[in-house]
Amino acid sequence: MLLPHDTTVVLTDGQKLRLFRNTGTEFQMALSELPQPDVHGEVEGAARHNHSGDDKKDHEEASFEAAVAKWLNHEITTGRIHKLFIVAPPRALGELRQRYGKMLQDKLVGELAKEHTSATVQVLTQALKDA
Repeated sequence: MLLPHDTTVVLTDGQKLRLFRNTGTEFQMALSELPQPDVHGEVEGAARHNHSGDDKKDHEEASFEAAVAKWLNHEITTGRIHKLFIVAPPRALGELRQRYGKMLQDKLVGELAKEHTSATVQVLTQALKDA
């Protein structure tokens, strides 16, 4: 995949959030890690569960992704993010997709349904090239 210059790459998995920006060109990707935003779960509208065992973990992950989506929608609306690529496991990606605003959908250049929140920049770069 070719990733346009200045695209923000979001890695999330329901617990962690990492951000990168392509400071290179579309043909010579150069990912730079950005500061981690202050995003927390328990956002209104997150899926509700019984909060026991796996249900509690599911709720926490859904709540976290709701908070990530809220933050992303805000960043796009205020012009801080111009192009967006999201990398998340299928379940987290499904939670995010439910909350994409119109502007986010317009700025989204792609998605990769994989777990890469702990990946090195080199591994992430290769995964994006292979996508």
